[in-house]
Amino acid sequence: MQISLRRSAMPSAEIITIGTEILLGEIVDTNASHLARVLREQGVDLFRKTTVGDNEERIAEVIRQAMSRAQIIITSGGLGPTVDDPTREAIALAVGVELEYRPELWDQIQERFRRFGRKPTENNRRQAYIPHGAITVENPVGTAPAFIVETPANSIIAFPGVPREMEYLLEHAAIPYLQNKYDLQSVIKIRLLHTAGVGESQIDELISDLETLTNPTVGLAAYTGQVDVRITAKADSDQKADEMIAEVERQLRLRLEDWVYGVDEETLENSALSALKASGWNLVVVVSGGGSFLVNRLALTGDDTFLGGEVLTKPVSPADLLQRTNDYRQKRRASVGLGVTIQARENLQEVHLVLITPHHTHQEMRPYGGPPANAPQWAFHQSLNLLRSIQKFAL
Repeated sequence: MQISLRRSAMPSAEIITIGTEILLGEIVDTNASHLARVLREQGVDLFRKTTVGDNEERIAEVIRQAMSRAQIIITSGGLGPTVDDPTREAIALAVGVELEYRPELWDQIQERFRRFGRKPTENNRRQAYIPHGAITVENPVGTAPAFIVETPANSIIAFPGVPREMEYLLEHAAIPYLQNKYDLQSVIKIRLLHTAGVGESQIDELISDLETLTNPTVGLAAYTGQVDVRITAKADSDQKADEMIAEVERQLRLRLEDWVYGVDEETLENSALSALKASGWNLVVVVSGGGSFLVNRLALTGDDTFLGGEVLTKPVSPADLLQRTNDYRQKRRASVGLGVTIQARENLQEVHLVLITPHHTHQEMRPYGGPPANAPQWAFHQSLNLLRSIQKFAL
């Protein structure tokens, strides 16, 4: 297999999200994930994301460290008018300059407040102070101006933390700036292969040589009952990246075969229902001891192959599960009945599966030794992966 290892000259970036409320888990940091996706689309290498609380010295130290490793540093948060919004001071401290007052920013802030039918308080004037020599970035969708500080080796872009404002300024100001300054011509593309019915270690054993590639790269991400294989390609065009990904994907599919059930946004439930549809069958589900997780996920597909589900409040024996599944199947006049019950045993959970088709009745037990709270999700993947092989029960 011939895979290009040529690496385009791409700038690297680091993201710093600022806010004690993020650090303490009081709010979820969505800005970092959005920034990461957009930077990836622009072909910018991202190697670190950092969260730091509202402390001027600690923010400055994190920025200094990032400046030693990356050309582009993007901060989010800490540009408000209050004392606990120290990002302006921290960036100035990190690059060794003073803050300077920009009257035009104060004019913009007052105009924003007038548009919103409000009057700024005196502490809003703090937002008109930015590091000496910084490039101002007008914020037409909020009251906190953004700015860019350039050093001989770095571009530090400071965004407000409000997601709507950050996303607007990223698209309309930061990306055009980066494209011009760093002549961004490259792209980074990702394809995810979703697998079920196989463990991470088994996949690793089969594809370990591909995991050593440098471009494209191949990595694994394990979840409860599912493993994703990620292919990441860096190239100077979408077409070239797609070609690089396609060759690696072909090799992965040859080795992983039927364990691969979908790519990117494709889901296991849609894959299972498609297998049923190919046989001309429809489905009902009976779940005991695992809540409504499986039934809800199938219902959300909106696929009329799924006729409905019954959720039992208490675990039942495998024999009772078989009877209840068959009764519900007949009641709904369904082709296929799938029954799932989760029973607690010492140090593990037992997932009992029943699959009734017009021609066969199949039963099996699969032990699960992970966290009990994850057992319903694990059972979800096990049962739908069984449905994916419905073709062998069609004769």
